Amino acid sequence: MGVFAKHGFHGVAEKIKLGKFLIERFSASEELEKLTVPERLRLSFEELGPTFVKLGQVLASRPDLIPEDYTSEFEKLHDRVQTLPFDVVESVLKEEFGNSLYQKFTFIDPSPLGSASIAQVHKARLATGETVVVKVQRPGIIQTINDDLNVLYMLAELLMSYVPETRAFNPVGIVDEFFKTLELETNFVVEANNIRRFTVNFANEPDIKIPKVYIDLTTERVLTLEALEGAPLSQEDALKQEGIDAETIVRMGLRAYMKMVFTDGLFHGDLHAGNFFVLPNNRVGLIDFGVVGRLNRKTQAAIANMLLALSREDYERLAYEYVDLAPFTDKVNVDLFAKDLRELIAPYYGLTLKNINLGRILMSSASIAAKHHLSVPTELMMYFKSIISVEALGRKIIPDFDFLQYTIDIANELVKTQFDPSKMMGDVSQVFRESRNLINALPRQANFFLRKLNSPAHAFRLNVPQVDEFKKSFELSFNLLFLGMIMGSLILSASYIFVQPTESHINGMPTMSFIQYLIAATLGIVAFFNYIKK
Repeated sequence: MGVFAKHGFHGVAEKIKLGKFLIERFSASEELEKLTVPERLRLSFEELGPTFVKLGQVLASRPDLIPEDYTSEFEKLHDRVQTLPFDVVESVLKEEFGNSLYQKFTFIDPSPLGSASIAQVHKARLATGETVVVKVQRPGIIQTINDDLNVLYMLAELLMSYVPETRAFNPVGIVDEFFKTLELETNFVVEANNIRRFTVNFANEPDIKIPKVYIDLTTERVLTLEALEGAPLSQEDALKQEGIDAETIVRMGLRAYMKMVFTDGLFHGDLHAGNFFVLPNNRVGLIDFGVVGRLNRKTQAAIANMLLALSREDYERLAYEYVDLAPFTDKVNVDLFAKDLRELIAPYYGLTLKNINLGRILMSSASIAAKHHLSVPTELMMYFKSIISVEALGRKIIPDFDFLQYTIDIANELVKTQFDPSKMMGDVSQVFRESRNLINALPRQANFFLRKLNSPAHAFRLNVPQVDEFKKSFELSFNLLFLGMIMGSLILSASYIFVQPTESHINGMPTMSFIQYLIAATLGIVAFFNYIKK
């Protein structure tokens, strides 16, 4: 809490009952006081280290969870880590492979190719003569992440308890999602399996290169991959290699991305310039599969429909795609939602799409969906974030790159394939399978229901809004009806006695008639007062 307090969040510490644990009473400097709350939070995350930096980077892609000014600020977060000395890297490798390390590797370059918060990458050569890349996890990083996550969970629960205005953002849910992301990203066996699946998916695509994984040289902390020949797009001279055509590279990369999204349902979740290699002969190589997105057929079709809706300015269709993908809620007003989407997107319509950022527009539309009580699926948000990366890649190669123009034909084709006879037969067979399961289960369910119905302890429970008010009204009506029947009987009886000869009179009226008329009049007054009291 000291770091947050130093950056002007002392009041929050006091509010969540942690102010007493601050050894010093911090006051923000004049320079910090000039900064916005999102800027000060970003600085706090940078000082707290890799776990908090990663959290900020995840939140930067979730405008449906936090306000836009925070996402914009968190996009500035970058891993600032020191390069590990080679003897530290070597010690991790020896822990994983033991004394046979240099029997497996004849050479490991002490100078890293890259260094990030979770791992460091070195070039190496195998005993077979093959050149590889070895990704080595930083020692102690798992423990550091676990300690930081414990702190994050504690802070999230305290914010939920003591700062009611944060409940709308579900702090505990955010930490849960972050934990799942880190758990997969820090297990290199999972990444190796992701690469294996991409290799299978692109087996018939000779222009797309996925590096080979050396499974026998891969553990949870070490990942060994084939070294690619070309250069990452992040290098200035990547496109200056002999025989490279920029337009061809864009089309190859985009075709690969579209295949991932619309055909395979498994796409690269972090496709930035450092992970995109330009290979000889106009080929494309992809690396770093720690973060991947998974899409089912429903989401694939919804994404295609969203792109078509954007191209046709059909905001109602776009709104309904969100409604269909999100968990059911009766709080959303689709007309109002479509109106807000129109206000967001319409100002850009008519501009050439090379002048706008489609990914950011879609991220903003997800933020609007969240304001209309729709829970946007995580995989859809990851797809929107990936569009931002792909657009940045495209414009790095071709300055006037238009993502939507490149992809709309593919989206149209996907919508058409929804009516492909073979796929329709697959859907029909699925319906029959599910119907068969329902028919098989129906006798058991009916038997269970009848047993429950015949049970002596069984009673139907009716939960109707305002049922108490209905019950009171019914009881009052019944009482009035009962009084009315008694009054009618008394009046009829009194009238019959009135015309019969009798010796006893009161005020010229037979005594029994007088008494019965009096009782009927009294009951009438009681009924009247009961009615007006209703």
